[in-house]
Amino acid sequence: MSALNRSISFNKTASFNRRTLGGIGSPKVNHNRFGCVFLRFRFIVIIGSLISFFVAIGGGYRYVLPNLSHAFFQGQVPLFDPYNGSVGKCDVFDGSWVQVEGYPLYNATECPFVEQGFDCLGNGRSDRDYLSWRWKPKNCEIPRFDVRGVLEMLRSKRVVFVGDSMSRTQWESLICMLMAGVEDKRSVYEVNQNKITKRIRFLGVRFSAFNFTIEFFRSVFLVQQGRMPKHAPRRVKSTLLLDKLDDMSDQWVNSDILIFNTGHWWVPSKLFDMGCYFQVGSSLKLGMSIPAAFRIALETWASWVEREINKNRTHIFFRTFEPSHWSDLTRRACNVTQYPTLETNGRDQSLFSDIVLEVMKNVTTPINVLHVTSMSAFRSDAHVGNWSDNPSIQDCSHWCLPGVPDTWNEIILTQLFTDYEIYFQQMESLSKFSYFLILFFHFWMGAYGMIKHIHYWLKCFKIPQLLLV
Repeated sequence: MSALNRSISFNKTASFNRRTLGGIGSPKVNHNRFGCVFLRFRFIVIIGSLISFFVAIGGGYRYVLPNLSHAFFQGQVPLFDPYNGSVGKCDVFDGSWVQVEGYPLYNATECPFVEQGFDCLGNGRSDRDYLSWRWKPKNCEIPRFDVRGVLEMLRSKRVVFVGDSMSRTQWESLICMLMAGVEDKRSVYEVNQNKITKRIRFLGVRFSAFNFTIEFFRSVFLVQQGRMPKHAPRRVKSTLLLDKLDDMSDQWVNSDILIFNTGHWWVPSKLFDMGCYFQVGSSLKLGMSIPAAFRIALETWASWVEREINKNRTHIFFRTFEPSHWSDLTRRACNVTQYPTLETNGRDQSLFSDIVLEVMKNVTTPINVLHVTSMSAFRSDAHVGNWSDNPSIQDCSHWCLPGVPDTWNEIILTQLFTDYEIYFQQMESLSKFSYFLILFFHFWMGAYGMIKHIHYWLKCFKIPQLLLV
């Protein structure tokens, strides 16, 4: 028997018992009178509840919802104050370098996470002009960096850099940019107490006061490096397994922000001259060109992203090739200028960058491409040069810190803000929709209950049936 039928049967039985007991001489009770009093009381409660409900909902919508929205954005709007709302609506990589005040954002000598080789001022560079340049896109503005806002935005998150020494430089840059806003410097530390060096494949710095980490995984090719295959020619000492991602890739997942790069090791001196050739499956590809191998490796990476990355959580960035400014092809001499150059002299073009752009077009997972090739091509003034920890060797590939990598990080943070802003706007729209849906449901239920009780209330006063229709 259904619940409804059980209820009906119970009511009939109770009514029958009352009539039966009343007929044997029991005192006659005016049930209708007490029932009407009870219904009047319920009616007053319902009316009061409805009034209180609408007052509470109205006040909540008027005061709570706007404040909730403000709480989501607090610390982010001041951080990224878009110029005429243009951030994210233009090509931020199309622009020029302009001199501004207020830079650099940190002192490398005071940041314990900058390698000595990148601290050009600490290593004797006397001019400071290279520190005062800021990237200005043509049609929009990169918002001013606010360290406190960024620290709050990254709270409880995991940031991971994967790549070569250029990636490590950017990793060091971001740590120092953020550490400038931390009061207790001791709360920022390397998780394994390691010294920052290129010889360690994993480095992780924790900001304990904000519960987030910024990690670096050294993977110069992104794919696995294999041993010499059996029966390979004598010149083959090792291989790159182009169809297998780095064996550390399982440690890159479950991150909130992933920044990749590769390119500077894809040269003959790091490959063929060292006896390293390409391999796909069990097949050795002795005649494969470096650009062709680079494309296959990126496609392997892209497949891994599609398969392993949670696109609802992880923001992915891939940085294109960073130009060097060597004076000749021997890569033994360079001329570090005092100011950025006015012409790129072809350094704004890169076959590797073109391949990155082509491969990313076919990836369905959202990927932010940091196309830094052109903007960095003007900065012949910002390389390490002779101001490294080994001045006898010139370096026109790596960048001084502070310097160009700071700008790359500012662009990443701008894009992150834009993504989070869109997310919170969507959540706010969803909240408003849910709010009105719940409001309609409560209104309908309240109105239905009120009409039903009015019906019984009028019945208690024996209102003519015509009025009850």
